[in-house]
Amino acid sequence: MKRKSLFLGCVILLSRGSVPAHGDSGAIVAWGHNDYGQCCVPEPNRDFTAVAGGGYHSLGLKADGSITAWGANDYGQGDAPRPNAGYVAIVAGGEHNLALKTDGTVVAWGNNALGQCNVPEPNTGFTKIAAGWNHSLGLRIDGSIAAWGDNPFGQCDVPTPNADFTAIAAGTFHSLGLKTDGSVVAWGINDYGECNVPEPNTGFVAITASAEHSLGLKLDGSIAAWGVNDFGECDVPAPNTAFIAIAAGHWHSLGLKADGSIVSWGYDDDGQCRVPEPNAGFTAVGGGCLHSLALRPLGDPIAGIVDGSQHARDIGPTAVPNPSRGQLRICYELPGATAVTIEIFDASGSLVRRLPGGWQTAGNHAADWDGRGDADLRLPSGVYVARIRTTAGAGTGKMVLTP
Repeated sequence: MKRKSLFLGCVILLSRGSVPAHGDSGAIVAWGHNDYGQCCVPEPNRDFTAVAGGGYHSLGLKADGSITAWGANDYGQGDAPRPNAGYVAIVAGGEHNLALKTDGTVVAWGNNALGQCNVPEPNTGFTKIAAGWNHSLGLRIDGSIAAWGDNPFGQCDVPTPNADFTAIAAGTFHSLGLKTDGSVVAWGINDYGECNVPEPNTGFVAITASAEHSLGLKLDGSIAAWGVNDFGECDVPAPNTAFIAIAAGHWHSLGLKADGSIVSWGYDDDGQCRVPEPNAGFTAVGGGCLHSLALRPLGDPIAGIVDGSQHARDIGPTAVPNPSRGQLRICYELPGATAVTIEIFDASGSLVRRLPGGWQTAGNHAADWDGRGDADLRLPSGVYVARIRTTAGAGTGKMVLTP
């Protein structure tokens, strides 16, 4: 197939192949424990932009802002909320779910025996969400965290000062918050050291939490892991570098590499660490209790799958700043006149910004991104992916926002 060069932000990528004219966002790949059908993605398995794994159920967010849910449904957690539209982010807890709307409100459904679905008022101004087994977290536009639900170990008691947070994560009985200075704050149960953030507590850009362990992604692409390690879930495989996203199951961990491959380690009795082949082209990753999920664009040439065998490659930065404090120029080349869609995704695979595109002529083009989301809010530091979609192909490039 024809090869073309695509320049994204500070990253030059080689693009091969083509995608259908309808511009599919992606398909979900699921593996591991499947007794409740949590790995049986409903058809049509396409147009997904984000994934989330719960106890024994799964969620997928579609490009049109709707949610698909499947797997265990004894508390209604496998039912999509109504009206099913206008969502920009999803998370799954043990038996409940949270979804963030474009207007900054949070919708919660599923098991509510401990108040984990009772979003505190005012239900507005949220920018991030996280779900533990029976508790929930929401990050507000002012950098404070709201927490509700089960609280026997203080997992809902956000430490003071409750300010300057940019990201959140919830485990079974503990919680994490990422500060603007790149440090991590942890609270709740600490029986296995899941709240003991390793030194140096700096340079973090993303966090995730599970039953009794925690993960943090560093600016240099390495992963720090702490907490219980009975199954090696904190033993990050070498080389511990080039990671761009992280996820955690109950006793297993996952990391997405810059080349689109997934590394998984820890408890594997249900195959949750056996990434299906071809292990390439993934753009997002998620962990359920005993299963794993990933997103891979259908036929997306830059994502790393070409005729089922060839892999795209990231050949490093160009002159545009990367990392950046919030001013990036995304440069790309079009082989012919075409309609262009420009999208920005965060490390979880959630769509956070659409930039002006439209009909463009052949040649070199550029789009400026100010580090803000669709709600014109400054996005937290971390890894982001820019994607250019046309009727003939697509390409993605990694970008890093720093505090």
